[in-house]
Formats: sequence, structure tokens, C-alpha cells
Amino acid sequence: MLENRKLSLSPGAIIGILGGGQLGRMSALAAARLGFRCHIFTPENNSPASHVAFKTTIANYEDQDALRSFANESDVITYEFENIPIETALFLEQLKPVYPSPSILAISQHRGSEKKFATDHGIKVAPYELVTNYTELERAITKLKTPSILKTCRFGYDGKGQEKLSDPNSAKKAWKNLATQDAILEQFVEFEKEISVIIARNNNGALEAYTPVENQHENHILAITLAPAKIEKATSKQALEIARTLAEALDLIGILAIEMFVLPNGQVVMNELAPRPHNSGHWSQDGAVTCQFEQFIRAISGQCLGSTKLVKTTKMVNLIGDAVNDWPKYLSTPNAKVHLYGKEETKAGRKMGHINFID
Repeated sequence: MLENRKLSLSPGAIIGILGGGQLGRMSALAAARLGFRCHIFTPENNSPASHVAFKTTIANYEDQDALRSFANESDVITYEFENIPIETALFLEQLKPVYPSPSILAISQHRGSEKKFATDHGIKVAPYELVTNYTELERAITKLKTPSILKTCRFGYDGKGQEKLSDPNSAKKAWKNLATQDAILEQFVEFEKEISVIIARNNNGALEAYTPVENQHENHILAITLAPAKIEKATSKQALEIARTLAEALDLIGILAIEMFVLPNGQVVMNELAPRPHNSGHWSQDGAVTCQFEQFIRAISGQCLGSTKLVKTTKMVNLIGDAVNDWPKYLSTPNAKVHLYGKEETKAGRKMGHINFID
């Protein structure tokens, strides 16, 4: 493993980013403001991040020759989504520092590993059982009861890879639909709000967390984020403490998003982790002193972290599918800030951009 805890990049340095989506795009834009150049590695032609990057390599994540060249041209390497092969991150780690570390990536790629890591560090999660076949699923249902949620352990996002079990009779169809031997059954949690916290940590161990925000979903896809969340001070304190505990325990260098449920009694239950910029942090582009993308770049480049202070109450609204066609309307809305991702094709359920409404 090649790691440089003293890493401190200067303007002109090259940050390698695995993935060419909108998170890579907005990270590259933030990096450019700090004088850094970004090299995007993606298998996709004409990706959103490539439009604003210094250089783009188009190759498969398993192409070691291309990965080696990419590493040789980068001063530090990161990723903009967590579903890249862990073997890719481990290979690159032998050549250049990779932040957040591949060990964090591996934990975040498996829902069971996430939950075990959390509970090992005293953080409450929904009761769950790992299942690898239908017989184990039946036993898990007997233990956890229904309603419950059956999820794939890997490659699930925006509602993909999960089935709600309203009663035991729905189990067989759900198991067939997921078509996996690596799943997790979670007891359904009655919650009042879904919230998230984004926290950054640099190579000196400095921590900065953003205020907890409330997330509202439609069809399992994030639709609206409200910053700050309207929750009790004790609940906010608990959410922030969970974020700090995880960042420290993971030895994070970079940024981490933690999705959580707020229960009727005000207690907080962790749901999922993402070691990258997060959709629920987009509000910070216009509502915080330092946006999550700049903070991400600061952390992985060995710089001091910026202030996460909320300066404007902000409502982030995702433009999903054809909703992006309304972007001209928002340009003439006085308190709206438009962020479009430059995606070629509009599809139902696809995130095409977002609007930040600021007060």
C-alpha cells in the first residue's frame, strides 16, 4: 500500500477521479477553483465529468495498463461513486495514494459490512439478518417479522436492488426478483424523518461536519433536501456524533455521507454510508461557506478544511427525468440557483440536475 500522510498538493497538481458522473463533474469544477486539474477515468464516452476535466481516459476499470498510465499522471486518486471494483482501487493504491482508502470503499460496498462496522462501534442500526438462500430468508422473516425490506448487499442505489415484504407470502416473489445469493433482510423502521450528515476529515485528523439535513424521497429517489433539518437539538447532536464516530473509526481521509432515520422518540438509526460527495449535500453549493465538493478536494489534497457553516436556509430540488426541461423557468426565479449535469440523454428516474432555492 502506497500512502502519504504528509501529502499536500499545490495548485497545478492532478487529481485522478474514478467515475465520470455528475459528482465527478462538480468535484472537478471545485478542484479547478483551487487551481487543481482533474483526470477522469471512466468507461463511458462523453461523460458529464469529462466536459469539465483536464483529461479523460476512457477504459474499463479492469484495464490495468490504462489504470497504470492514469496513476502515473495523477498525484492522488479518488472516486465519485462506490460501485467500482475493489480490485481496481487496490491496484491503484500500490501506485498512488487513494482516498478514501480502499478499505473504506470495501465496507461501503456491502450493506452487511456497513451495519456490522456501525454496530461494532456502538451505532444503532435497524435489526437485520444476512441471507444467502430462500431457506435463510424464511428463517430471517420468522425472526424479524414483516413488514421488512429485502435488499441486495451490493450495487443498490436510488431504490434499486430492494423489495418490501408486506407479509411472509411476498417473500418468494421478492427473492426471485432480486436474483442474488448475497442479500440482507432489514426490519422495517417506523421513522419520522430521513436525515443525513456529511462529514470531512483530512490527513491531519481535522474534522468538519455539515448541519444535519432532511431528505424527502419519491419512488425511492431523493427528491428534496431541506437544510437545516427541523429536528430537536438532542437529535442533531446525536446525528453529528454518529458521523464523527464513523469518520474517526474508519480513519477517513476525504468525505463521508451518512444516511439516518429519526425515530418518533428522537433517537437516530444509521441506514447507509457513502464515502464520496452525496446528493443530499448539493445544497451546500449555495447555502454553506464551503460546499461539499470543495471540502472533498481540500481533504484528499492535504489542505485545511473549510468552514461548513450554513449561511442560507436552502431547499435542494432534484431535476429528475423530464423535469430538467423546466430549467429556463428557474433561471428567471430570483432565489433559484440552477445546476445542470450535461447528460446527453434524458431518462425517467435519471438525475439530470438540481435547483437550490435559497432564503
